[in-house]
Amino acid sequence: MVEILSREIRLRRRPTGMPDEDDFALATVPIPELRPGELLVRNIYMSVDPYMRGRMNAGKSYTPPFQIGEPLTGGSVGQVVAALNGRFQVGDYVTSMLGWREYFVSDGRGLTQIDPRLAPIQTYLGVLGMPGLTAYVGLLDIGRLQAGETVFVSAAAGAVGAVACQIAKLKGCRVIGSAGSPAKVAWLLDEAGVDAAFNYREVTDLAAELGRHCPQGIDVYFESVGGAHLEAALQHMNTSGRIAVCGMISQYNATAPAPGPRNLALVIGKRLTLQGFIVSDHAGRQPQFSADMGQWLAAGRIKWQETVVEGLERAPQALIGLFQGENVGKMLVKIGPSPA
Repeated sequence: MVEILSREIRLRRRPTGMPDEDDFALATVPIPELRPGELLVRNIYMSVDPYMRGRMNAGKSYTPPFQIGEPLTGGSVGQVVAALNGRFQVGDYVTSMLGWREYFVSDGRGLTQIDPRLAPIQTYLGVLGMPGLTAYVGLLDIGRLQAGETVFVSAAAGAVGAVACQIAKLKGCRVIGSAGSPAKVAWLLDEAGVDAAFNYREVTDLAAELGRHCPQGIDVYFESVGGAHLEAALQHMNTSGRIAVCGMISQYNATAPAPGPRNLALVIGKRLTLQGFIVSDHAGRQPQFSADMGQWLAAGRIKWQETVVEGLERAPQALIGLFQGENVGKMLVKIGPSPA
């Protein structure tokens, strides 16, 4: 095999507050010759996700931290370009957690073959991937939503939130979403079909604005933001309401502990259930999710948006942009050429 050089993004230092491009380093490494049982994958798309910020810290968390000087990891979809492995053939498309690099060698463990005929390959990092499953589990299993209920979704135009809004509508709920720009609000109303949406950046009193759109209260809150959003939602939750917490992106770059909601005591009198969850704990739901989402996509009942940044070298910019609200829908980095 002709020697192949692969670029990769490494963690140069641990960020303080918002990550900076200098926290990352671009390196070039040679790809070793394949041994029996191995295959070579060329990545085409990689994902940047909010949880990655926590892995840049040294502290213990639910997933191991990135190591200084080592390539970062994350969701990616690529194509097998060489194979000495009976499970995979040249030309197969696979997902892995070995993003942040152009090529990688694998023995096949951790790879999932995907069908590019069902949907564009990058959707396996979005609506058909971890973000879609997060929305599915959060609403149906954690939120236990029922037809006719009122659902509030924060970060509603993001990769997870947009799917959550549409699943809730498919299940017969009234849906309100918050987003960070007029364009995102317009997409939620015109494309995702939510019942109401507002730009939280233009609101001086978030609780009052939320109450205006939820005069009958909130039964299920899908939480991705935290801070003022959680405080506002607590004020308007109905008795026995459920709050499914998949993230709190407003706090990921904080340099000091964020204050808790001042009205947290409302969980007592309202008998609220507030439950955090990690989607990887719910891998058993993947078959049913894939079946349902496949049907919804085929019927045109789920829509999605993508923000695609070109070039592996711009992956750090894409991650930083995610925390600055620059993405509409799923934030992706396009590493290699698209399928023919």
